[in-house]
Amino acid sequence: MIKSLLKKYEELLRYVFWGVMTVLVNTALYLGFSSVMGDLSANTLAFFLAVQFAYMSNTKFVFRDKFTKKNFLQFWGMRIGTIFIDNGGMWLLLSMDCNRLLAKCLINAIVIVLNYIFSKFFIYNNRNSREEK
Repeated sequence: MIKSLLKKYEELLRYVFWGVMTVLVNTALYLGFSSVMGDLSANTLAFFLAVQFAYMSNTKFVFRDKFTKKNFLQFWGMRIGTIFIDNGGMWLLLSMDCNRLLAKCLINAIVIVLNYIFSKFFIYNNRNSREEK
């Protein structure tokens, strides 16, 4: 029973694992950059570097797809849309005197859910064109 549940939710579990890794990369970079630049600049730079990490891990390990120009551009296009949510949410929470690490974690949780939906249904949705491994 557990084996069948793991198999059924394997892709989602891989996404959660690599999503957590991306959040850790994003948060660590943000904390490092924010010590030498403003919060929103640090957040933006950390975001772009974390998106590249996410593209590589999502393509190879989560959705097990090939690296193509099309999925690269789609992935980045969708993520560019979420930078507005990311920076807007950070600005809002920081302006309300929320702890910056808590704000970063809360916004990351929202963005990761949106990114899964975008990836699953818009970027890596053509399962017939790749082998399941």
